[in-house]
Amino acid sequence: MNPMSEEVRSNNPYSRLMALKRMGVVQNYENIRKYTTLVVGVGGVGSVLCEMLTRCGIGKIIMYDYDKVELANMNRLFFTPQQVGLSKVEAAKQTLQNINPDVQIEAYNLNITSNDGFAQLQERIKNGGINGKVDLVLSCVDNYAARMTINSACNELDQVWMESGVSEDAMSAHIQVMIPGETACFACATPVAVVEDNEAQIKREGVCAASLPTTMGITAGFLAQNTLKYLLNFGETSFLLGYNALQDYFQRYDILPSQECKDQFCLQRQEQNKAKLRLNEIKSRGKKKEQPKQVHAENEWGIEVVSQGTQMQILKT
Repeated sequence: MNPMSEEVRSNNPYSRLMALKRMGVVQNYENIRKYTTLVVGVGGVGSVLCEMLTRCGIGKIIMYDYDKVELANMNRLFFTPQQVGLSKVEAAKQTLQNINPDVQIEAYNLNITSNDGFAQLQERIKNGGINGKVDLVLSCVDNYAARMTINSACNELDQVWMESGVSEDAMSAHIQVMIPGETACFACATPVAVVEDNEAQIKREGVCAASLPTTMGITAGFLAQNTLKYLLNFGETSFLLGYNALQDYFQRYDILPSQECKDQFCLQRQEQNKAKLRLNEIKSRGKKKEQPKQVHAENEWGIEVVSQGTQMQILKT
């Protein structure tokens, strides 16, 4: 594996990523090589998410899906007509390895809601990481059964995960962080219903949902950005971020676990994780003192990393 060099040269794929370190945004960007993400669902959101993480130089990606690439998928990003007929995970693996051969890729053409699929999913969560357990599970599925399966596996294994979804009309989306016993799990509160205030917006079996590459790409970007912030310890991690595309309206808040949750492992984790150590540690990151402004050594325009407040003042002037 090539070292993640900070040297600015035309043949260094990581120089612009490592600029985040030089500018004081991320302290140790090269640590991304240590992390493993497990992505379930390699469709409109999941495929773009995997591409983003691959281009960011993450250490390892484990992918699950059991669909094949179809011409009906061509209104979305990532897949090409030449890949029609291939399993989504195999097509994605080929593309991702071409983009960045430094990233380890595992691909499983498997239905996680089956008994064998669920057991295999749990095994990879426990042992699939570069150093043992995976660091983060990312859900990009489009049905309730798969979400509940991921929820059950992560609650049982005390595994932090992030969930995402796009509504049937493609006009709203959300991402959410799930910390077993410390935040609401999917069985405690269904995120799409919370964001939309309408359970009918949850995708249903047999319904031909609308799909926009714009909404899918935006959702994948939010999820990838939240993943980077969580793993590399910078900025504020969003625990629930809802997006309404019609009004460009955002919601952002936390949801606590329900003491009446029907998932037995969620209830066990609530008792075990009463101190909410992980939740409090993640929240404390956004309260750290602002880092001194830094500029690129060869930046003749003097571009600086500024706070949100300063940025707003600039925009208003």
